[in-house]
Amino acid sequence: MSHSEAQPASHSDTPGKHHWHRWKRPLTMLFFLALIVLFTMLAQRIEWNEVFDTLADFKVRTLIIASGVTLASFLVYACFDLIGRTYIRQNLTWRQILPVGIISYAFNLNLSAWVGGVAMRYRLYSRLGVSKGNIAKILGLSLATNWFGYMVIAGAVFSSGLMRMPPGWKVSSNALQDVGILLLLLSMGYLAACRYSRRRKWSVRGVEIILPSLRMAILQLALGALNWALMAAVIFTLLPSKLDYPLVLGVLLISAIAGVITHIPAGLGVLEAVFVALLQHEVSRGSLVAGLIAYRAIYFILPLLITVVMYLVVEAKAKSLRISKKPR
Repeated sequence: MSHSEAQPASHSDTPGKHHWHRWKRPLTMLFFLALIVLFTMLAQRIEWNEVFDTLADFKVRTLIIASGVTLASFLVYACFDLIGRTYIRQNLTWRQILPVGIISYAFNLNLSAWVGGVAMRYRLYSRLGVSKGNIAKILGLSLATNWFGYMVIAGAVFSSGLMRMPPGWKVSSNALQDVGILLLLLSMGYLAACRYSRRRKWSVRGVEIILPSLRMAILQLALGALNWALMAAVIFTLLPSKLDYPLVLGVLLISAIAGVITHIPAGLGVLEAVFVALLQHEVSRGSLVAGLIAYRAIYFILPLLITVVMYLVVEAKAKSLRISKKPR
């Protein structure tokens, strides 16, 4: 087909796009309105005296353990970018990369992926002399590491039957097991592509995508899954002891998808709504909300405060950290 013959088809798509853009804003507003109503109803059903009493009863030892696991999670996430260094084959030291990964993760969690995952990485890596093309590769690899790791651990938890849905839910435990099997197949398909695919390079909007080696892909899945496991471990430490870890992990994995769908920065309110909905038949709502408030303070707010200082330090030392482009 010639270019002139293909042209009308592209114009025929335009009305559909305009139609979607016309309805996108009101539908989004209605969706957020429904969320506000949902969260208001949820807040009215919470015994807030129990929440405050539970928060006051937290032991220092528990908070220290949760903080230590949080630190481990941030270091694991920062290692996503260490894989990226190998992927782009650029001479960066771990002392340059780890602060970028940690700062980006904290801003990503609190201010959305566009601010933390994208804008902050572009800012910090460009200060280190990394090209825009290579920054895009690091971003893509980090995204793949996170979500293929998610597929592995969610697939394992859901397909194992350890995550049981509450009675009366439309999504049955059997359906959740089927989703788990599908996720495992997708992650195994990624590994198979990395091992057997003959074509190793693609170009998407001018950005070259190179399929990683099988060894690198396995490391991606392992680190991605480990980070999700550590996130759940922080919540598990702060929730009532009668809850099992696989159950807490499964609920976190379900809430993550709900957070992605809503696009609310930090998943504010979504995480709490999902945990209360799925676990209120196991423990009281007040104890759940108290544990999640502590989780937000330790895993979201505290790291953000620390990384703001880190960012200012990195910016101040940017010239000394910059990769020298002068030939020797």
